Amino acid sequence: MLSSAFARSRPLMARYDVSPHMTKWWKAVRPDEGQVTRHISPFEQQIMVPWLKTWPKRAWAKFSDSGPYVVVTAILVYGTAAWSDAADAAQDRSYRY
Repeated sequence: MLSSAFARSRPLMARYDVSPHMTKWWKAVRPDEGQVTRHISPFEQQIMVPWLKTWPKRAWAKFSDSGPYVVVTAILVYGTAAWSDAADAAQDRSYRY
């Protein structure tokens, strides 16, 4: 008899994370799946260590991929600038009296 007295309120008590008077409001809300409830302190995480360990390998891979183009381009730009400065200086000296 006592169990039938609370039969209608039993489904309301099914959600332990919501107050009984808010169950109708929250009945369609699904619980978050994969929600982070605990985390490691930033002082305990080593967020830079994996990057520092793989940095030389990745830097070498990137340099070996595009390095020759950058080096050749830098040499051409520097050579052109040096040649034009020398030509300008030679022209300036040719008009001296």
